[in-house]
Amino acid sequence: MRAVSRLSGMTEIATTARRLDRRLLTSGVIFGVGVAAFVDETVFHQLLHWHHFYDLSTPAVGLVADGIFHAVGWFLAVAGLFLFADVRRRGGEGLARWWPAVFVGMGAFQLYDGTIQHKLLRIHQIRYSVVPLESPHTSGEYPPVANLAAYDVVWNVVAVLLIVVGAFVWHRSTRRREAGRA
Repeated sequence: MRAVSRLSGMTEIATTARRLDRRLLTSGVIFGVGVAAFVDETVFHQLLHWHHFYDLSTPAVGLVADGIFHAVGWFLAVAGLFLFADVRRRGGEGLARWWPAVFVGMGAFQLYDGTIQHKLLRIHQIRYSVVPLESPHTSGEYPPVANLAAYDVVWNVVAVLLIVVGAFVWHRSTRRREAGRA
């Protein structure tokens, strides 16, 4: 009877650990998406003026879209921090295990932005004033660039690297922890 009770307790502990792990991963990914959105908005929208969140309308609409985008990114970052605090309060893993999930979230946002928003939906490009040299539309704030694809390649390669590094470190830390329990 004692062995069954002990086995049941160990199963419950393992289930709780897996639940906290999923919550830790979720909090890191949500925070990473929020941070990537915040960096994108701050650097590419506000500081460099390369694009707005929505460039298919007037600059005023683009500015409002940027504000909404910035607010959503900020909300996601804060929500991710609250989830992380809850995981820690419940005895879950700390920052060393959380950061890889943050990298996955940042990369996932950037890959989504670079593929879905930039290419599939075409709601904005990385630099909206960048046009091919042979284009008749060669005016704007920035000088024309011969190869817009270079921006897309760099953007998406960085995204994939963030995902790969984050996933690799997350997986490695999971294996180390499980090997320590065995």
